[in-house]
Amino acid sequence: MTDRATTVLSGLDAIRSGLEDLYKDLHSHPELGFGEHRTAKKAADALRACGYDVTEGIGGTGVLGVLANGDGPVVMARADMDALPVREQTGLPYASEVTVTDRDGAEQPVMHACGHDVHVTCLTGCARLMAEAKDAWRGTFVALFQPSEENGDGAEAMVDDGLTSRSPTPDVVLAQHVLPLPAGYVGTRPGSFLSAADSLRITVHGRGAHGSMPQAAVDPVVMAAMIVVRLQTVVSRELAATTPAVLTVGSVHAGSGPNVIPDKAVIQLNVRTYDDASRSQVLDAIERIVTAECEASRAPKAPEIQRTSSFPPTVNDEAPTRRVADAFAAHFGDDAHTIDLQTASEDMSEIPKAFGVPFTYWGIGGIDPDRYAEAARNGTVAQDVPVNHSPTFAPVLQPTLDTGVSAMTVAALAWLGA
Repeated sequence: MTDRATTVLSGLDAIRSGLEDLYKDLHSHPELGFGEHRTAKKAADALRACGYDVTEGIGGTGVLGVLANGDGPVVMARADMDALPVREQTGLPYASEVTVTDRDGAEQPVMHACGHDVHVTCLTGCARLMAEAKDAWRGTFVALFQPSEENGDGAEAMVDDGLTSRSPTPDVVLAQHVLPLPAGYVGTRPGSFLSAADSLRITVHGRGAHGSMPQAAVDPVVMAAMIVVRLQTVVSRELAATTPAVLTVGSVHAGSGPNVIPDKAVIQLNVRTYDDASRSQVLDAIERIVTAECEASRAPKAPEIQRTSSFPPTVNDEAPTRRVADAFAAHFGDDAHTIDLQTASEDMSEIPKAFGVPFTYWGIGGIDPDRYAEAARNGTVAQDVPVNHSPTFAPVLQPTLDTGVSAMTVAALAWLGA
């Protein structure tokens, strides 16, 4: 496989400059979920130019490219395309200045703050290299560009729009994500890798009154405060110390003035877990605590608990992950690692689930290696290294792009034999 990878990747020098230009262009023109029309056209045009059979508009803006090259396995490689409502503060010459008008008529900035521009560029490069070196492999390579990962509904939208009938069934699905690690790093992990994520909006109801007459009220502010405090004990007191989970209350809103007790309070929170058992345990505990506090306060009606978004856990299948890890070790040497659990979340696993096939998902680094090394020496990585979704997150061009293209290509060739 190493010889085949060398053959296919020998074309990287010739396309490197074009890929860097594509990345800068995508970074300068970010688009929010289901609005990735320009990005999708870029991907579709690049695939057609390489001889792929292309289907556009799957799930809104998704793109599917199929390159059949004789008998053999089918490998699907997936990249997400959407950006975030973040104002960029990187200072880069190709920084985004894009704003869009939201449904309420307000202007909001848009930035590729999570590296999906890296993912699109790397899959585009991999697809081109595979097309230019068809003598080195056999089988079918499928490039899939997914919309709206950040909202957690893009993969499901593609599946609901008939993805499984439009694409050949893959033997394996591959995906990668750029992370705040040194550029050149590649990391695999069998089993649990990314967390499940559930966001909840909780409304507790009281009875409003004048601030000077609390005896006439059922105070939802007190209810909300007690709930927030009690929720801090779910992870620390209801889960085993060896069971990872995060519960964050990100928003509490109630009232409009200092001397008015309102009639309701709204709590918004986010939960991260790594398996179905702990996920259910935490969500059940939240409902129990909220309900009990409202009953203890004699709330006039039951609380409303709404799940506003939900991401599945990303649990890598063992066999394909080991195969990719072995291929990475052979190609990248000491830059191939076993990566730690990540608290980020993804919806990619909905795609292999729909096909009923295994998958593996890995991480690549995007931070300048010298900058990361200095922060590590100073013990200030958390403070000095921008993370995904930060307005200052900007992967360095190289070796990030070379690594991402190479990793996807090497992984695909672990199945696509000559």
